[in-house]
Amino acid sequence: MKATAEIQGCINASDVSGRALLRERRSEEGVKEVDVSILVKGLVPGKHAVHIHETASCVPCGSANGHFDPGPNGNTSPDGNHPFHSGDLINIEANRSGNAHLNTTTSRVTLSPGPLSLFDVDGSAFIIHVLEDTYCPDGAVTGCAGGARAACGIITLDD
Repeated sequence: MKATAEIQGCINASDVSGRALLRERRSEEGVKEVDVSILVKGLVPGKHAVHIHETASCVPCGSANGHFDPGPNGNTSPDGNHPFHSGDLINIEANRSGNAHLNTTTSRVTLSPGPLSLFDVDGSAFIIHVLEDTYCPDGAVTGCAGGARAACGIITLDD
């Protein structure tokens, strides 16, 4: 299965633009994994947090709600349970020109139906944050998940 997201800036849609590609596959051990590739331009140089958020909405970017984290122990608070939300990914780093590329794989979400599917009732969206995710070192409980939202992209399943 494959999915995409067209990424746009949160304050001015044309400031940041890019695309995310997702592909679900099975690992050698038979575990469902999703390969994520993101290309984006227009970011401030440096590291930026990347998370999958729980709602397929980007207008405004805050309407994407909290981090994707389904299940009986789910916690969509940006800092609660961080960095162990299902939607927590690694940081993306923009070069001096503001261009960034991220390739990562996660087994915390799926594209296919099931309890970890990004395509639940309200869908999901990528959020790229203004700051990097510091993953709450030394027991920090707030302010470590990337701060304000710089860009958003609704994840849609490809035919």
